Amino acid sequence: MSNKGKENLEHPAGKKPLAPKLRFPEFHKTGGWKSLPIGAIYSFMATNSFPRGELSHDTGGVKNIHYGDIHTRFAASFDILRERVPCISSSKLAEGRGAGDPCAEGDMVFSDASEDREGVGKSVEIVRLNGERVVAGSHTILARQRTPRLVVGFGAHLFRSPLVRGRIQTESQGAKVFGISPGRLARVEIPLPPEISEQKKIADCLSSLDDLIAAEAQKLDALKSHKKALMQQLFPRESEAVPRLRFPEFRKAGEWERRRVGDVFSVTRGEVLPMGSVRDAQTTATPYPVFSSKTENGGLAGFYSEYLYEDAITWTTDGANAGDVNFRRGKFYCTNVCGVLATQSGYANPCTAALIGRTSRRHVSYVGNPKLMNGAVERMVVPFPALPEQKKIADCLSSLDDLIAAESQKFDALKSHKKALMQQLFPSPDEVPA
Repeated sequence: MSNKGKENLEHPAGKKPLAPKLRFPEFHKTGGWKSLPIGAIYSFMATNSFPRGELSHDTGGVKNIHYGDIHTRFAASFDILRERVPCISSSKLAEGRGAGDPCAEGDMVFSDASEDREGVGKSVEIVRLNGERVVAGSHTILARQRTPRLVVGFGAHLFRSPLVRGRIQTESQGAKVFGISPGRLARVEIPLPPEISEQKKIADCLSSLDDLIAAEAQKLDALKSHKKALMQQLFPRESEAVPRLRFPEFRKAGEWERRRVGDVFSVTRGEVLPMGSVRDAQTTATPYPVFSSKTENGGLAGFYSEYLYEDAITWTTDGANAGDVNFRRGKFYCTNVCGVLATQSGYANPCTAALIGRTSRRHVSYVGNPKLMNGAVERMVVPFPALPEQKKIADCLSSLDDLIAAESQKFDALKSHKKALMQQLFPSPDEVPA
């Protein structure tokens, strides 16, 4: 076999070589992977300390990678053409404060701080700069290969693999805020395949999957934006009594009626339920969904053997999501941090839930822990159309919700597939000798 494109990675005597569970066929006989410390591959470059408040999205400045954007917005493969990156203005640079070394394609930028251990050392790889000047900012570590050993695109995935993330987290320090220094990061060992071509194959595979995930995210965002815009047309504006857009059969139906929520619904709330009684899966023994204050998965906390309500509207009473309103179809249970609007009149539907949700957050009390209590909801005044128009709007919104849910499932499935593939294409922590 030719040594061209092959790393000289010898394995210490008596140690089992690292190997991922899944390899492309052409690499089955190329040997195991070898761990090397980051400091043997990368050197660390200068960054800056410009805080978020001194950055802007105006053109003309030097683009700056802020650690908060690594945590929340930037893709693992940082492509300047796909990311919205804030700038250090020319006036700030004129003050004589250094911007740090300019980034280069193939560089890694690590966040050196996080509020939890899971986020510390999260990174992006610079895969395309398109000739623009980009620097690494506050609370980041900029790493550049001493000599090319990782192909551009491979580091983005390698440094987010479970094995490497776990090793970085082990080196982190702190209590309330976790951090990692360049010195401790340099000690972290990363696994590399023996041939550069295997790196490229892995990078191409995972990058293609990232493109699919990004495309699905765009479709999901477009549907959500479409629903939001449609609701703005289907519901009256604040000072108006009729919406700008009505279905043809209701264009002469007159004004919507403004009514107190407490005059339309019975206002109550859920009950305390020990989470140990809730099951993850829906079965014949636990057929009823349980909803709580969380926003993930539509507020679904699991399944239970009993139900409290049927076809009702819930809202979150306490915490960061106070005022979040949802229509719950069918029989369900909800916890004590959910308020409930129940009625037999047919007014509990996606249309009225959206109408109430449009104004509910304005009634949240933000003194201490955010709260939206029953009394405040009872006093809310909302414009209601007649039941036939409610049903037409509800059917329209439900159809959109079904499309959004279907796209969301595709999006989640792609992310789960990538997570599983990452666990297979890189050596896993349970296979690494102690």
